[in-house]
Amino acid sequence: MTRPARPDPFLAHPLALLLAASLLSACSSTPRPAPPAPAPQVRYGDAKAIETVTVDFGSTDLQMMAETMTRSLLQHKVISAAREAPTVTLAEVRNKTGEAIDTRVITEKVRTALTKSGQVRFAVSANEMQPQVSELKRQNQSGMYRNDTAARMGNMVAARFRIEGSISTIVKQTADVRDVFYIFTLNLVNNESGLIEWAEEKEIRKIASR
Repeated sequence: MTRPARPDPFLAHPLALLLAASLLSACSSTPRPAPPAPAPQVRYGDAKAIETVTVDFGSTDLQMMAETMTRSLLQHKVISAAREAPTVTLAEVRNKTGEAIDTRVITEKVRTALTKSGQVRFAVSANEMQPQVSELKRQNQSGMYRNDTAARMGNMVAARFRIEGSISTIVKQTADVRDVFYIFTLNLVNNESGLIEWAEEKEIRKIASR
């Protein structure tokens, strides 16, 4: 005699089947957390390498301009033929471009190169005069320093020359091309005569196309 088939245990327990289906649906719909973003890869680059990320003023432009100006000035007879290193001041380069260029960086780059040459000595400029005056007053009027060690008033060395200049741009742009022309100029002015003893310019053109 044929035995009747045993009922499926899941069919015998519909509540258990419904619970299992609900758990399976919940697990499949739960979003997985996004994997963590990869850590940025940081490395040192060559400070002298040509930088062409954008047409905006960059490190390569700064280096080329400073080197051109320094070399030209040191070769001029006013500096090269002087018996003693002349004293000069360097005014901050004027920014005549439409970019937010930190011209103090250009100014300091030129001054550092000229100072390292040993052919030029720098006196404090008009913009730097206030800290110098404050220091002299502190040493002479505060009563905190011995008279024989304090820097005396009236002994500052006046600059024979001053260096001043500017950076400008001419920008041309179409839908596919952006052309930026930079021009950097410096002048060496004789403070006594008012004559321009030296002038130099550096031109740079940068073109970006799509």
